[in-house]
Amino acid sequence: MTDTMLAAETEGGGSWLSAIADWTVSLMDTIGPVGAAIAVGMDNLFPPIPSEVVLPMAGLAASRGSFTLAEAILWTTFGSVFGAYILYVLGRWLGAERLRRIADRMPLVTGDDVVRSVAWFEKHGSIAVFFGRMVPLFRSLISIPAGVARMHWWKFGLLTTAGSLIWNSIFVMAGFLLGENWHVVEQYAEIFQTVVIVVVVVAVVWFVIARVRSALRSRAADDGDAGGAERSGTA
Repeated sequence: MTDTMLAAETEGGGSWLSAIADWTVSLMDTIGPVGAAIAVGMDNLFPPIPSEVVLPMAGLAASRGSFTLAEAILWTTFGSVFGAYILYVLGRWLGAERLRRIADRMPLVTGDDVVRSVAWFEKHGSIAVFFGRMVPLFRSLISIPAGVARMHWWKFGLLTTAGSLIWNSIFVMAGFLLGENWHVVEQYAEIFQTVVIVVVVVAVVWFVIARVRSALRSRAADDGDAGGAERSGTA
């Protein structure tokens, strides 16, 4: 697939996404569809590696006869589920109580935040896991709270498999149908990921500002109470 790699570099302008695409092609060139599973599994463990680029390359390889389209979809889905389970186990190992103690030692967050988050996940976790598999960044991170909340392993696996199968099939098919024009997917994938990152950054900034304001109000109230108590004692 040397010509494919050269096309990727030319069309992608040498971007970091094109570099990932080149690496993915080399991996699949060497070990076949198992390479696609490894690449997608790493996407789960290292969110900066976008599956929106890795998956179309698996479809491209299938279109060139390196392996079948069914193999591309099945192996990439296996990689997604396997990577998700690693983070799920990490979440179960951490546990809600351990996270609560850690949160109590951190600025701007408290153990109550962890308790509320776990309670929310226990109520809406199924939807979060299923649709979370289709959102960049959250696709990986959603596995950790599932483990913390101790979602049944079979339920987590079923929802993860279903969400991953839908997401992977869309992008693998896009790569299969577009062939050498797979870079069209790359352009939209980069925009999609950028939008998600911007939304996350805005949410984090809003959270920090809200917590700082709350801390300042609490401190002002405590100072007022202390001053009132001191004047009362003097009188």
